[in-house]
Amino acid sequence: MRGFYTIALLVLSNAFMTLAWYGHLRFKEMKWSQNLPLLTIILISWGIALFEYMLQVPANRLGFKSYGGPFSLVELKVIQEVITLVVFVLFSLIFFKTETFRWNHLIGFVFLVLAVYFIFKK
Repeated sequence: MRGFYTIALLVLSNAFMTLAWYGHLRFKEMKWSQNLPLLTIILISWGIALFEYMLQVPANRLGFKSYGGPFSLVELKVIQEVITLVVFVLFSLIFFKTETFRWNHLIGFVFLVLAVYFIFKK
């Protein structure tokens, strides 16, 4: 069950991370934010990223073997990277309609899934 909670928290934390890192690129289309200075955009993104950390830290503690979780440090990192890419692809396709998902992206993701397989192979 700790593995499930770890992955769920990582998905949520990555949603906040992606929003903080890339969401501001859409601010120019929103009337309230069109003339905000860069420092204000940075502070807004930083505030969003706080929620990422509030989920990421517990996810890693729950999932790490030294704290009773099922995953090694390397396994946690690989899981996190794959989740990051999946969340990013969904985010970019939903919020940035001009972005496309091409065949070479799919091949890259297949290799990442293979990386997960080999990392978890005993």
